[in-house]
Amino acid sequence: MAQQLSIPKGTRDFLPFEMVRRNFIFDTIRKVFITFGYLPIETPAMENLSTLLGKYGEEGDKLLFRILNSGNFLGEINNADLQQTDYQQLASIFCEKGLRYDLTVPFARFVVMHRNELTFPLKRYQIQPVWRADRPQKGRYREFYQCDVDVIGSDSLLNEVELLQIIDAVFGKLNIRSVIKINNRKILSAIAELIGESDKMTDIMVAVDKIEKVGMDKIIEELLAKGISSAAIDKLKPLLGITGTTLEKLEILKKVFSNSNDGKTGIEELEYIFNTLDQVSLQSEVVVDLTLARGLNYYTGAIIEVKAKDVEIGSICGGGRYDNLTGIFGLPGISGTGISFGADRIFDVMNQLNLFPDDSTYSDGALFLNFGENEARYCLPVIDRLRKAGISAELYPDTDRIKKQMTYADSRKIKYVILAGADEVKDKMLTLKNMQSGDQSRMNPDELIARLHDENNY
Repeated sequence: MAQQLSIPKGTRDFLPFEMVRRNFIFDTIRKVFITFGYLPIETPAMENLSTLLGKYGEEGDKLLFRILNSGNFLGEINNADLQQTDYQQLASIFCEKGLRYDLTVPFARFVVMHRNELTFPLKRYQIQPVWRADRPQKGRYREFYQCDVDVIGSDSLLNEVELLQIIDAVFGKLNIRSVIKINNRKILSAIAELIGESDKMTDIMVAVDKIEKVGMDKIIEELLAKGISSAAIDKLKPLLGITGTTLEKLEILKKVFSNSNDGKTGIEELEYIFNTLDQVSLQSEVVVDLTLARGLNYYTGAIIEVKAKDVEIGSICGGGRYDNLTGIFGLPGISGTGISFGADRIFDVMNQLNLFPDDSTYSDGALFLNFGENEARYCLPVIDRLRKAGISAELYPDTDRIKKQMTYADSRKIKYVILAGADEVKDKMLTLKNMQSGDQSRMNPDELIARLHDENNY
C-alpha cells in the first residue's frame, strides 16, 4: 500500500499561483520598507537555545521548537538524567538549538555580535519564516513568515511615529482597511502598581492580552488562578473599561495616575505620538486600547497591534519599544523599537476579501508557442534578446496541439503568448496575444521587445 502523504500540522504548501500572490505581498512590504530607508539583513533559521530561552516568558518558552542534538547525544547521559520528570530540563539535555520563535530576539543577538560593523541608529528590515509549537487554528500556523522592520540605537519617539506611517502605507497599498491599536507598557505597569499587584505584572499582562479572544469572565478566572485577589480584580476592571476618544482616555488616565511616575511617563509618550501624528496624514484609524498588552516580555514602552476591519482574524501586525533587549546579550543601554507584519494572515485576509489585483495573478512573462522545429529556431534568438532585456520569456518545449499550449499558458497565468507560425517566420514577424484582454497584434521582433519592455515598466 502506498504511503499516505501529509505535512506537519500548522504548515502549508503553496501552489505557484499562490506564491505569485504571496510574492506580491512581500514585494509591496519590502518596497515600503526601502522607501523609509531600511536595510535588509538575514539570520539563521536556528539559534542556540541559550539565545532564545527566557526572552518570551514562560508560555513562549513552551512554544519553542527544539532541535535534537546530532550524533551520539545519549552517550554521556546516565539513567538518572533520563528519569527526569521536568520535560524542560530533560529537553535541555537533548537539545542545544531551536528554531527561531520570532525575528526580534535573533536581531538583538545579531546587533551585539556585529556592533563594530554596524552604523547606529540601525534601521533594518527582515523577511523570513519563524516557527512556534502552537495549537493550529484559523489564522494561526506553526510555520509562518514575519516581515520585520526595526530601529535600534535611538530613544526617539519619532521612530514609533514612523512605524505607524509604515503600517498605514503597507495596508493602504494592499487595500486592507485596518485599525491600529496602541498602548504603553508603562501604563500597564502603573495599573499593576495601582491595584497592589506589581509583582504579578507579567501574569496580568498575559491574561489581559487575551481579553478580546476569551472575554472578561475567563480573564477573571485566570487572574484568580494566578493568585491575584478579588479586590485587585475589582480595581482592574473599570480601568480596562475606560471609553471615549483618545484625548478623553488620556485625560482620565492623567487623573488616575497623578501619583505614578510610570503612569505619567507612559501617558506623555502616547500624547507625543498622537500629537506628532497630527503632522502627517494617515488613512488608518489609530486608537488607544488599554487592554492591549502584547504577551512578549521584552516590551518596555509603546506597544502596537493592527487588526483588519473586515475579517475576523488575529492581529496582522504588531510590535513595540524594547529598551534593553541587547543588554541580555551583554550590550546594555541600546533602545529599539519595531513592528512585524504577519504575511500569512495578510495573505488569508486578502484572499477572503478578494483584494489581490488581477495583475498579481498573472506573470508578466511571455510564452512562445511551439509550431515545429523551424519555427522554434526562429523564436530562440528573440527569446534570448527578451531575457537579456530582463523580460521573462520561455518556449513551450513540445509540438503539442496549439489548444493544449494555450491552455497551458492560461493555467500558468502567463500574460503574453507569442505565436510564430509559418506565415510569421516567412514575413519575419510575430503575433503578440495578451491573455488578459484577448488583444492580438502583429509586429517585428524589435517592436515586440519594445512593447513588452514598456508595458512591464522595465
